[in-house]
Amino acid sequence: MPLYEYKGLNNAGKQVKGLKDAANRAALKDSLLKQGIYLSEASEKSQASKAGSDSPLKALSKIQVGQGITKQDVKDFTTQFATLQKAAIPLVECLNALSDQAEKESFRTVLVNIKQKVSEGSSLGNAMADYPKVFDTLYVSMIRAGESSGALDIVLIRLADFLDSQLRLRSKIIGAMVYPIIMIVIGIGLMMLLFIFVIPRVTKLFEQQRKPLPGITKMLLVTADFVSSFWWLIILVFVAGAYLFRRWKSTPKGRFKWDTFKLKLPLLGSVVRMVALSRFAKTLATLLSSGVPLLKALDIVKSILGNAVLAKVVEQAHDNIREGESIAAPLKRSGEFPPLMTHMISVGERAGRLEEMLDSVAENYEGQINVRVEAMTAMLEPLMIVVMGGTIGFVVFAILLPIMQLSDGFG
Repeated sequence: MPLYEYKGLNNAGKQVKGLKDAANRAALKDSLLKQGIYLSEASEKSQASKAGSDSPLKALSKIQVGQGITKQDVKDFTTQFATLQKAAIPLVECLNALSDQAEKESFRTVLVNIKQKVSEGSSLGNAMADYPKVFDTLYVSMIRAGESSGALDIVLIRLADFLDSQLRLRSKIIGAMVYPIIMIVIGIGLMMLLFIFVIPRVTKLFEQQRKPLPGITKMLLVTADFVSSFWWLIILVFVAGAYLFRRWKSTPKGRFKWDTFKLKLPLLGSVVRMVALSRFAKTLATLLSSGVPLLKALDIVKSILGNAVLAKVVEQAHDNIREGESIAAPLKRSGEFPPLMTHMISVGERAGRLEEMLDSVAENYEGQINVRVEAMTAMLEPLMIVVMGGTIGFVVFAILLPIMQLSDGFG
């Protein structure tokens, strides 16, 4: 069936474009009309252009794949895909409908290419594996397991639930950090304004009086003079420091040390650990329940933990399990996994209910994360107000003190 690149207008009068299979131009027009799109231009992609290494479709894919495609887009796609598969709609028809449904051109391109590969005989998992920026290793492995077991619809439902839980957790953590970040930015901005514009003017007043100033005022004036004269140097040092820190953190040694430091932080360290452990339990449970072998599942989980210290523990556990050891034993020996978690994993292994136990662990940690994040946010709000108020109060006091002394002298 020919592939057409089309342009048209929707019911709102907005121009839309995309790629779509159709028997001919008339069929394409009818199909688009059912979607509320009025065809204005259409050009057929030849078989050579579809198959060639330098085809416009592949060139577009190389440029746009992964750009602008978010986890939310993938989650919405997975939910819709699961619904269509549950309704026993053939795979190629599902992909055709989903590619038409995709709002982003980059995602539509990916889905059209996947549909084309599946139509040519490729498995869905292999076709998706060509787009790792959109469908990661975990996603592809679960799709392959679903295809091999004949339970793709069930796997897609599990995937949608998993992605939804990860997005909700991420959203809560980001939401909790928004307020402190805004307060810090505002505080730094206010201090820069005071140091660059306000304090230099007050300094001229003090210079005219030619009287000795209190130590606290001298310290403030020296600081303000440095900031107003070398603000560009401060910004340069900050940017250079951030760049060097990112480079150091990108090295295996730097990443390991930084992740170790994060785990040892008071209050925040426990939240970082809980997030990683929740991700470990939820991901491993989802993979195992979808039919992915244990050792393969541990390989995948290791890469998505987001913490090099815990990833090293999982890697060592993988090697020990391959030699015949249980899952719980090496995790317990590491000291990085809490005793309650390793105990529940051990019970799950013995009872043949490992996936169920891991799900329970994940739910438990997600609940604890919510409580800890809310408590930290509640603590940060008054703390930020005290810090900002204290800093501004220090500046005001340092300015008012010599003025008060001056007025006493006149009195």
